[in-house]
Amino acid sequence: MQNMSFERNFDLPPDQVFSYFAEHENLEPVLGAKMTRISDGTDGNRNGVGSVRGIKPPFVPGFEETITVYEPNDLIVYTVTKGTPLNHHLGEVTFTPTADGGTHLLWKIEIDTALPGLDFVIAQALKMTISKGLKKVDPKA
Repeated sequence: MQNMSFERNFDLPPDQVFSYFAEHENLEPVLGAKMTRISDGTDGNRNGVGSVRGIKPPFVPGFEETITVYEPNDLIVYTVTKGTPLNHHLGEVTFTPTADGGTHLLWKIEIDTALPGLDFVIAQALKMTISKGLKKVDPKA
């Protein structure tokens, strides 16, 4: 199993940063992949629990993620539900207020595969892509 985490501080309050990251399509520059909304949440929130997004990275087959926890301005949890060699994928994004009125984002991902070593290769690709992508994000946009 591979565990990774990514952090970034934003000079915006948690509600703005959360709103930006909750919109599936806004993750395109972070993940370097085409994002497609497959279905809206079943909890009354467009991006909430039960919402599904399709992700199509370059050069590999697409897959789907489903939101399992949606706590506005605080937490988004998701899991891959279709289309990858992963037998376990859990993502958790937390949004914590900072003393200066900004937001600390912490994004944790854990993955595992049935094929030994494949999880390591996928984790390396995710680390490179998300680390680079988070630097490009501007929630004010």
